[in-house]
Amino acid sequence: MASTSINTFTGFVGWKSSSLFPHSNALNATLSLPFKPKPHFSVTCSASSSDPLLVKAARGEPVSRPPAWMMRQAGRYMAVYRKLAEKYPSFRERSETTDLIVEISLQPWNAFRPDGVIIFSDILTPLPAFGVEFDIEDVRGPVIQSPIRSEEGLKALHPIDLEKLSFVGDSLKILRKEVGGDAAVLGFVGAPWTIATYIVEGGTTRTYTTIKSMCHTAPHLLRTLLSHLAQAIADYVVFQVESGAHCIQIFDSWGGQLPPDMWECWSKPYIKEIVDLVKKRCPETPIVLYINGNGGLLERMKDTGVDVIGLDWTVDMADGRRRLGSGIGVQGNVDPAYLFSPLPALTEEIQRVVRCAGPRRHILNLGHGVLVGTPEEAVAHFFEVARSLKFDTLFQNKSAEDPRLVA
Repeated sequence: MASTSINTFTGFVGWKSSSLFPHSNALNATLSLPFKPKPHFSVTCSASSSDPLLVKAARGEPVSRPPAWMMRQAGRYMAVYRKLAEKYPSFRERSETTDLIVEISLQPWNAFRPDGVIIFSDILTPLPAFGVEFDIEDVRGPVIQSPIRSEEGLKALHPIDLEKLSFVGDSLKILRKEVGGDAAVLGFVGAPWTIATYIVEGGTTRTYTTIKSMCHTAPHLLRTLLSHLAQAIADYVVFQVESGAHCIQIFDSWGGQLPPDMWECWSKPYIKEIVDLVKKRCPETPIVLYINGNGGLLERMKDTGVDVIGLDWTVDMADGRRRLGSGIGVQGNVDPAYLFSPLPALTEEIQRVVRCAGPRRHILNLGHGVLVGTPEEAVAHFFEVARSLKFDTLFQNKSAEDPRLVA
């Protein structure tokens, strides 16, 4: 991934350093969207027989086909997004203004009808709500002017103020109404280690030397920071669920930069803390964990207590399923580059991945985000193929051999 990217799936252009724009009536007037916020809409954390296909698959319930969505499915590869980005060139404006968030989130839904509609946002979005201000610069990307590298720096942190994230809650409520029961609304957060890399390094980095050295030179300081982030992120997850998210994905985008034993020590406990806290309050909400470069971490990821493990494209799906077992969900993991291949080749790869994943607990996705320049017709084909798949056909012979494989 390029160093100017903030997270694992949101593409963006035209960063501006003075990029925080409050919601305005003028913006509402120019958009003229057909929907308005519904402030009295509420959501519970319980399961329902009418839950979307993706939620049922994530919980391990029988489904007829694999649900499908794509990381970074809203973004620069879509002409409609590029046109909107020209009008609103600040990424933070686009990702922190309710009407724009909803419009962008629904662009792939309107075009391709995926089984999951993920909110257009960023893993750094909640930082100001607990005391960490950031800017986005054209060349450098995200910049934190006051990195936390001392006990004094920790004093800037405070419990997360969810009122400062009302645009996220309002957007999720509208998305839940707009897609109805036809798709799952997905929320997401960054894992504490990944968020900490930005807070400690002061922005993006290729080496992570400052935060990695802190593991040895100031372990108490780093643990205090990670613990604070775990609590804030857990509260943010529950806020998203109560606002309408059916399912949550945790992106430990830079967890794969750690050796497995260091990930076990510096990332896993804080992800597990988030999962434990969320499961106490929203036990029926599926949680997905994705790490870029996770081939050496799969078994350790399983121990976090999440419901689904996202596999990147460098892991063979059959090997990933064998290592993880059938008692946990898997997501992925078509190589995004296949979307540049002839459509018959893409079809074959989708079918191969689905067969390797098995007929239970699989969410079809890419092994990373959609690449800039991806043909929209290939994305459309991906979802058309996904909708055409039927487990009772794909696994007909295997079901006869193993009666436990029930579609």
